Amino acid sequence: MGVEEITDISPLPLLSLNHVSFLCRSVSDSVRFYVDVLGFVLIKRPSSFKFHGAWLFNYGVGIHLLEHNPLEEFPQKSRPINPKDNHISFQCSDMGLVKRKLEEMEMEYAAAIVEEGGIKVDQLFFHDPDGYMIEICNCDNIPVLPISSCPLKRTKGYSKGVGCGFVENLMMEHLNTNMMNFSF
Repeated sequence: MGVEEITDISPLPLLSLNHVSFLCRSVSDSVRFYVDVLGFVLIKRPSSFKFHGAWLFNYGVGIHLLEHNPLEEFPQKSRPINPKDNHISFQCSDMGLVKRKLEEMEMEYAAAIVEEGGIKVDQLFFHDPDGYMIEICNCDNIPVLPISSCPLKRTKGYSKGVGCGFVENLMMEHLNTNMMNFSF
């Protein structure tokens, strides 16, 4: 299945990621996990909410925990750790320390290494108490390169491993258009 061409992109005036929100079986168990394992700080939550929950903050992002309604179905808690599953990722300065801490806490995790041009990125994946995937990585080892550094090859749909794909070409076209608008 190919990617449909997007012809009119009007970006929203977004500034940054504010928070992610998770349903929890137990807000107190999840708070303990996000505070003890990931170093988040519990912060004040608006008192007007009429449901149990907690707000946490650190690293420039918030996590909002919402108590699950026991009358509704909740996603399965135990499933295999799969790095290709939905997850949130945190940048880390000492992967060895994180690995030792997870082992001390007897937490199950999966380790992976990504390599690009001789540069390696270490990744650790594990679940929170409700089965949501967490990744810890040293992803900043791989430099963020502008699309312009990718050899352009016009393609329809997905790239077959050579040159840039549709999304990258579209980004370049809009960058060129925006630069043209900026320069006049």
